[in-house]
Amino acid sequence: MKLIDTVRTGTAEPLPSSLYAAETTEELRRPLRENRDAEVVIIGAGILGLSTALALAERGVTPLVLEANSAGWGASGRNGGQVNSGLKHSPDKVARDLGAEAVRFAYGAPRAVKDLVARLNLDCDYVNGGGYRAARDRPGCRDAEALVAECIRHGIPAEFHGARRMSEATGTDRYSGALFDPEAGQLNPLKYSLSLARAARAAGAMIFEDSPVTQARATSEGWELTTPRARVRAGRILVATNGYSGGVLPRLRRSVLPIFSTVVATSPLPQALRERILAAREVLYETSLVTVYYRIDAAGRLVFGGRGGQCPASGVGSARSLCGLAEEIWPALRGQGWAYGWNGRLALTVDHSPGLHALAGPGLACVGFNGRGVALSTALGPQLAEALIDDRPEAVPLPLTPMQPVPFQRFWPTGVSIALGWHQVKQQLSFGRARL
Repeated sequence: MKLIDTVRTGTAEPLPSSLYAAETTEELRRPLRENRDAEVVIIGAGILGLSTALALAERGVTPLVLEANSAGWGASGRNGGQVNSGLKHSPDKVARDLGAEAVRFAYGAPRAVKDLVARLNLDCDYVNGGGYRAARDRPGCRDAEALVAECIRHGIPAEFHGARRMSEATGTDRYSGALFDPEAGQLNPLKYSLSLARAARAAGAMIFEDSPVTQARATSEGWELTTPRARVRAGRILVATNGYSGGVLPRLRRSVLPIFSTVVATSPLPQALRERILAAREVLYETSLVTVYYRIDAAGRLVFGGRGGQCPASGVGSARSLCGLAEEIWPALRGQGWAYGWNGRLALTVDHSPGLHALAGPGLACVGFNGRGVALSTALGPQLAEALIDDRPEAVPLPLTPMQPVPFQRFWPTGVSIALGWHQVKQQLSFGRARL
């Protein structure tokens, strides 16, 4: 077991091996080679950084984006491809903790993806098939029913689907019930990230790859940022590095748990099998702490994700337990062939909500999407652009909070492994009783 972990993102690294990388031809990278001045600099070319850059450029501001590797290199281009709404907590709790506007924003976030894809004709295999938040036992089923009622009270579209409908939708008797979200969808996240980068550049943004920020110093006029080949003077900055936040801002790095999530994908499935598993191209994630999530992609592959080893890995051999679980759920998968396996870091926060933070100089940091980054980071882009242009953090529908280091954060692999293992034991012991 790996005892400690410190995020050290390299530079000029190739796209990690994955299904998405295999389907994508990476464009020529453009490093920063000369000193520049910019009104706004964005650190990180994931979905959040690119969505914000696009929004700034469309508002007449020329942002400069600095990326250590390439657009979509991190979790933005490696995730499970689900476009889900909401935050981890219920609408009532989110309203109490973050405000009513945060509820409306979080549950409306998938619409931002759908509208942006349509407006710019982004090539990313997007489909709005809806999504399930699925429970495996009676207590979870009751929670799902209560959550549906709560969503309806808040004006959020949601339906409850019982065990029979879930069996028909998924081809398995694994689920006792689920919340169905008609706004949810799916896409190829690397295609989406690269399409966002192209759209941002076309609108006027400057994006420099293989250009990690090695030092960030607040000055009387803003910031001075150092990269391996050049320096940038910035009026304001946005730090959008999420699970790959390194040592440039140590307090930010220590404010999240950069855990790994693992994904595997089959070869394209036979039509009869595709029609048994989420035939309407829905997405699904389970509500347990030790969760799995899956979808059928545009080519008819099962893309199946969950927890795996807590270190960088690639290849099907690194995710045998996930493959075995999928074959346990759907025995007909045996012999179909697993073609890809990969992982990447997502960022968890202590309160399970994104963190919006002020910095030592002008600008903001926004990290910690807790596995819901595709929709939330897309929707936050225009809000962050407005906040940066007008120096108004209140334009963002999330409260500004101080960076709070997670206690013993460097030892997170040990804590996460123990917690997940213990939860799996408890889940197995209680599962049979909970179904009675």
